[in-house]
Amino acid sequence: MLEKGTKAPEFELFDKDGNAVKLSDFFGKKVVLYFYPKDDTPGCTRQACAFAENFEEFKKLDAAVIGISKDSVSSHVKFAEKFGLPFILLADPEHKVIEAFGAWQEKKNYGKVYFGTVRSTFVIDENGVIEKVVPNAKPDTNAAEILEYLKK
Repeated sequence: MLEKGTKAPEFELFDKDGNAVKLSDFFGKKVVLYFYPKDDTPGCTRQACAFAENFEEFKKLDAAVIGISKDSVSSHVKFAEKFGLPFILLADPEHKVIEAFGAWQEKKNYGKVYFGTVRSTFVIDENGVIEKVVPNAKPDTNAAEILEYLKK
């Protein structure tokens, strides 16, 4: 997983509206980039809704919130509409960006070993440098933790 002080890798992915979004589009503002396993699952929904509930606070702090999963654009559309998610969701079905940030890792569930997305959050500064990393982020506290960090 990428560490604090590392230049964030440039990427381009499609959002739920089919628009190409690049990390460099946000140069000059902070970016809260969070990786999550799957749309419309209990933990991922709680995490996304917490970011949505605090979205205005993130905006006041001039921080963009971007969620990335390997789900499709159409899955993101349904997820965002169902829960009223106001922030950017990016589709990374080939998990290239997830891998570039080190969030694609071996996981174990009920004795089964597989690769998947590790829930993790990166705060990227105005110059594209990672300033905070939250590996194994907790869905219920992640948004509040990041908001608290940004307010300092």
